[in-house]
Amino acid sequence: MSGSRGPAMGWDEWARHDATALAALVRRGEISARQIAAQVAEGVGRVDARIGAVLGLFDDVVANPDTNRPNRAGVLYGVPVLVKDLGQAMAGRMQESGSKLWRGYVPTANDPLIDNVLAAGLVPIGRSTAPEFGMTFDTATDYQGTVKVTRNPWNPAHTPGGSSGGSAAAVAAGVTPISLSSDGGGSTRIPASFCGLVGLKAARGRVPRPLGQNEYVTRIAIDGVLTRSVRDTAAAYETLSRVPNGGTFMPLRAPKLGYLAALAIEPGRLRVGLSTGDWGRTTPTDPQVAARVGEVGLLMQSLGHHVEEVDDAAICDWGVMWRGYITQWIGSRAAFVAMARERGVEPQELGHVLSRMTYRHFLAHSRYDKFDIFAMMAANNTTTRSFGRLMERYDVLLTPTLAVRVPPANGPYSLLADEELDPWVGRLADACRYTMPGNETGMPAISLPAGLDAEGLPIGVQVHGNFACEDVLIQVAAQIERAKPDWFTARPGVHVAG
Repeated sequence: MSGSRGPAMGWDEWARHDATALAALVRRGEISARQIAAQVAEGVGRVDARIGAVLGLFDDVVANPDTNRPNRAGVLYGVPVLVKDLGQAMAGRMQESGSKLWRGYVPTANDPLIDNVLAAGLVPIGRSTAPEFGMTFDTATDYQGTVKVTRNPWNPAHTPGGSSGGSAAAVAAGVTPISLSSDGGGSTRIPASFCGLVGLKAARGRVPRPLGQNEYVTRIAIDGVLTRSVRDTAAAYETLSRVPNGGTFMPLRAPKLGYLAALAIEPGRLRVGLSTGDWGRTTPTDPQVAARVGEVGLLMQSLGHHVEEVDDAAICDWGVMWRGYITQWIGSRAAFVAMARERGVEPQELGHVLSRMTYRHFLAHSRYDKFDIFAMMAANNTTTRSFGRLMERYDVLLTPTLAVRVPPANGPYSLLADEELDPWVGRLADACRYTMPGNETGMPAISLPAGLDAEGLPIGVQVHGNFACEDVLIQVAAQIERAKPDWFTARPGVHVAG
C-alpha cells in the first residue's frame, strides 16, 4: 500500500481486491473505510468521463463513511456501493428514476433493501445511472436537458447494458467491486453479461420490495447486486435476503445451504438442461453466443454433470408466455397516470416529461382492459407451472444470457429512439428471450462471464435454478469460476488501473 499521499493502494493492487477482500483488510485494521471511500472517489475521477456511469457521489459519505451508520460488524463493512437511480430509495438521497417526471425527488425513508445494505456494512457512496424507469437495457437518458449515455468499459462505443448500466460499468471499470442493481426483465443479468460480471436475480420474494410495492403488483422485479466474484454475490445475499416480517406476500423457504456456506461445497452431479433455441421469438440467437453456451455445456460435462439439450416445445407454451409478459410490460404503464398526478403533472402533459419510447408505452397501455389483466394472470399461472414441470427433470437450465452480442450505446434498444412502439418492443423481447421468462415465473437465475467475442466484448451465460434454490446457483457459479478464473478476472480497456 502507498503512503499518506494519493490513494491507499496502487491501482493494480486495488483491482485485485474484491469486496470480500477489502472488507477483510478493514477488519484487520490494514486500511480504513475512509481510505476506501477516498479511493472510490478518485476512481470515479479517473474513468467516469469516459463511461458516464455515476450521477454523483455523496460528499458527506466520502468524508465519513459512517454517515448512514453501516453496521461495523457486517460481513462487507467499509465497502462502497453505488445506489441505482431506480427502485430502492434511500432517505435524503436523490432518486430520479432516469426521468424528468421525478427530477429532483428526494425520498424521506429508507426502503427495506437499503436497510439490508447498511446491515451488511456496505457504504452507499453515490448514484449510478439507469434508463427511464428501467424500461430497456440501453442506459441513455435526456431528462437532465442533455443526452447522457453510459458506456461499456470494454468498448465505449457499446452499451454496458441496463437497466443497471451505471452500476455495471462502474464495477467493470474497477471503481468499486460491488454495486446495487434491480431486475424486471434482465436488468441485473444483462449488464453482467455485457460487462463480464456476476449478476444473480434471486427468486421472487427472496429480497424485500420497496415500501410502496409488493409482488402481486410488481411480480417481475427484484433487486440485487453486480459483482466481479461469486463470493461477493454470496456475501451480499446473506444480508440482502432478509425480508422484514409482513414484508412479502411470497414467503419462501430458505435455501438448503447458506449463500456463503454453498461456496465451499461441490454441487454433486447435476442434471443440466441446455438450450440456445428461439424460445418463442422470431430471430435466431447470435451464433457466437450460442457456440459459447455449448462450450460451457462441455465444461459442465467435464465437471461431472449430465448435460442434455432441451426441446423448446417442452418448456412451455411460448405464445401464452409472451402475451402475458408483454401485457404486463405495456399495460402496467397505466400507473403513469397516478404517478404524474403525484408529481403535479396532468396525464395529458406526460408527452413533455417522458422520453419518446416511454411515452409510446404509456399511450399503448389503453389497449388493455380488465379482461386482459385476468388473462395475463392466468398466463402467469400456466407459464410458471410449465417451468415447474421442466425443473422436475433438471436441476439447472443453461442458456445464453442474451440472444444478441453487445449492441452500440444509445442504439436500437434506446428509449430515445424515434420509431413505432411494437417493432421496438419486439426487438427488445427477441434480445431478452432468455431473461424475461425468469421474471415472469419468479425462478432464480445467474449470469456469469464466459470470455470474449471476436470483437473483444464479453459474452455471458445464464444458469437458471429451481424455485428457491439460489444456493445451487452459487455452487455451480463457484465451480465454473474455479475452472475458468480468467473469465472472471479479465480487465476492460477503460479501467482505474489502466
